[in-house]
Amino acid sequence: MRGIVTVVTMLLAVGFSLAQPTTESSAAFSLFSSHKKIKDTGGNIVIPLADVSDGNAHYYQYKTSSNTVKFFIIKSRDGVVRAAFDACDVCFSSRKGYSQDGEVMICNNCGQRFHSSRINVVKGGCNPAPLERNVIGNNLVITVADVLPGSRFF
Repeated sequence: MRGIVTVVTMLLAVGFSLAQPTTESSAAFSLFSSHKKIKDTGGNIVIPLADVSDGNAHYYQYKTSSNTVKFFIIKSRDGVVRAAFDACDVCFSSRKGYSQDGEVMICNNCGQRFHSSRINVVKGGCNPAPLERNVIGNNLVITVADVLPGSRFF
């Protein structure tokens, strides 16, 4: 009987730990938070369009003088390459960012869902905070001047 109680207790403990929300330091959370380090050249962050045109969210981090700003880039089904800080006006203090489910970006803190075609269009609230970007030739160009205001989220 004692062995059964031990097994049941262990199963309950494992089940409880699996049900807990993930944190930034957990292995599960790192699945959505691998941000590629990127540097600027002459005040511009230049990313080849070929690297971000597959419909998947691509996560980047840029080191400023005071902190690291995280953002993602995604090409939505309508063909527009979009960029947003990996944070929003509401949940940024959780530092959990967004993950992708098909054509939708999901806030990892509150679970709100945002269709990728609305990124850079709808602003405020829990929407991904827009990041200005320009397509120049075969590259996506983001100025460091546009990245710096995102420091407030991180």
